[in-house]
Order: sequence, then C-alpha cells, then structure tokens
Amino acid sequence: MRKVLKEKGRLSNLWTKHGDDFLQYSDSCTTPETASEPLINYMDVEYFGQIYIGSPPQAFTVIFDTGSSNLWVPSVYCTSPACMSHDRYQASQSKTYTTDGQPFYIQYGTGNLTGILGIDQVTVQGITVQNQKFAESVSEPGSTFQDANFDGILGLAYPALAVDSCTPVFDNMIAQNLVELPVFGVYMSRSSTSSEGGELVFGGYDTSRFSGQLNWVPVTVQGYWQIEVDNIQVDGEVVFCSEGCQAIVDTGTSMLTGPSSDIQLLQNYIGATESDGEYGMNCDNLSAMPTVTFTINGIGYTLSPEQYMLEDGGDYCSSGFQGMDIPPPSGPLWILGDVFIGQYYSVFDRGNNRVGFAPVA
Repeated sequence: MRKVLKEKGRLSNLWTKHGDDFLQYSDSCTTPETASEPLINYMDVEYFGQIYIGSPPQAFTVIFDTGSSNLWVPSVYCTSPACMSHDRYQASQSKTYTTDGQPFYIQYGTGNLTGILGIDQVTVQGITVQNQKFAESVSEPGSTFQDANFDGILGLAYPALAVDSCTPVFDNMIAQNLVELPVFGVYMSRSSTSSEGGELVFGGYDTSRFSGQLNWVPVTVQGYWQIEVDNIQVDGEVVFCSEGCQAIVDTGTSMLTGPSSDIQLLQNYIGATESDGEYGMNCDNLSAMPTVTFTINGIGYTLSPEQYMLEDGGDYCSSGFQGMDIPPPSGPLWILGDVFIGQYYSVFDRGNNRVGFAPVA
C-alpha cells in the first residue's frame, strides 16, 4: 500500500502532521469509570477508534489526537469528495442535537476544513459526554482527507489549542465526573499485521501494557502535551539538543519529526538515502545502523533501527524520522509521534500536568 500511495504522490499525506503550528486554530451513567477504547492500526501510520454522536447514536471512526483539541466529523451537508467517501453526521436524525450555528475554520498544513458548530452527546466506549460542542465540516477541499481511513479527529490536547473555544471531549469527561482520574493512557502496536492495533484508556492506564515503572515528565507549556528533551544521542553520542529542546508527544503524528536541518543530519547519521523525497535503505542493512536515544528528564529512551525504520514490504525500509519546521512562537519543536509512542507506553495526566513513559511490555 505504501508503494501504491507513493506512486500516486499521496504517501506523505498519511504520515505528515497537518499543520504549521497544527491547530491554531439517553441519560449517561454518572459513576466515574475507566473506559478502554481499542485502536485499529493502519500500516503503523494511523491509529483510530470508534465514537458515537447523537441519539440514536451515529458511528464515526476518528483519530484520537493529542496534538489538537477539537472534535470534528463530516456533515451530511458536505459534498466534498472527502466527505462523500466517509460517514457523515445527520443532525436532523438526533433527538439530542442542539444548534450552535457558529462558523468554524481550521487550517492544516495540507488542507483545511470549514463548517459550523453543533452540540450533541458523544459516547466513547460507554462514556457519554453531554452537550459536547463539535465541528460539522461542510467543506473538505483537496485530497488530504479523501484518502484517509478515518472520518474525523477527536483532539485530546489542552483547551488552549481549541478553535472557537470549544471545550475538548476529555475536559468535559472530567467536568461531568465521568472518569475516575483526569488521566488517559495510550498503547500503540507496531505490527500492522497484529490482530490488536492498540488501546486508549480514559480515566486511568493499563499497567499490563508496560514494564517497570512510569517515569514522569512535567508539561512545560499547556497547549500541546509539550515537554523538555535533555538531549538526543546517536550511538551514545550527544548530537542534537545539547542544551535541551522542546518536544510534543503527539498521537496524531505518524513519524518522529524535528527541524529539517537536524533531521537531514540525522538521516546522514543513520545512513538513510533520499529517493523521491523519502529516506530509506535496504532492510538488510538495519543491523549496521546506530541507535537513537532521547534523554528526557534524565532517562534515556532508546530506539533501535528496527524500531525507527518502517518496513515497506520487500527489501526496502523507510526512515521513521521526518523534517518539519514549526515556526515561532510555537516552534521549533520535535514531535514524538507514533514511532516513539509505539515503543513507550504513554500516560497523559491532566491532573498533574505531566506525561509518563515506560517501555511497552
């Protein structure tokens, strides 16, 4: 599939975070609980799950994205090809829908969305959030979302990132006392052939998914899940961020990204060569490649070549590192995307504004 998409010039849409600074852009049970949302793994570059909006419930497949804060799904009034190939929300069919009517616009790096805001109940794995404000897209131009295997996006970052001051879904879970703890944990399988793609736990985390103890890192800026990286090493030698740098932990970014100049140098260090805008090499050479270690809050998080390279099928492996220049004031930033999270179980703690990491079991 990667080869087919590459030939059509659409491969980058799958693993590029869509944004310059990303997004600047029925009674429910009242007993606090923990909900486990299974994730589907698509080619190790997309992880998505199912939610329901309205009453009776309408099902949508969404990316659970810690790099943004809004919930949006296509509207039945959207006639863009991207909408027509996905499930669309029908407000008239929901008894619990109330209109907001405020227009919204979200600009991504490779596309944009326009539409209106609506209010309805949203259910995730049995947890029903009342009066959730969300975006109903009525225009999705271009092919950015047309080729996607998901209908919409459910943002899990801080409210500061939310367009039009919409309260994020997880914030409403907390406010409505629907989760046991203001915490969620993310596990991502790194085998797209596995029957289990991953798991997102709302209200806690799954200790069976990781080994050892969680190492906690304070959030430095409450917008993205932003943390400080002490340094980045290649085979034990500090090469980048020798005086520290900022990074975000982002489930919505497939790759592990950094400033283009640094990533270009990193590709050279690992021996990846460029072909048609993509870096990679013959998979037989992985054993000779270096490890890459991110030191965070004094702890080293090492990625082996087998972990940071992506098998495209056959003998070719593509690099899991990608250049992305995020301008000030948000950037520059490194992005610890799915390539990193797939190796280190990640816990997002809103109560203490921190992120926890531990090696996956």
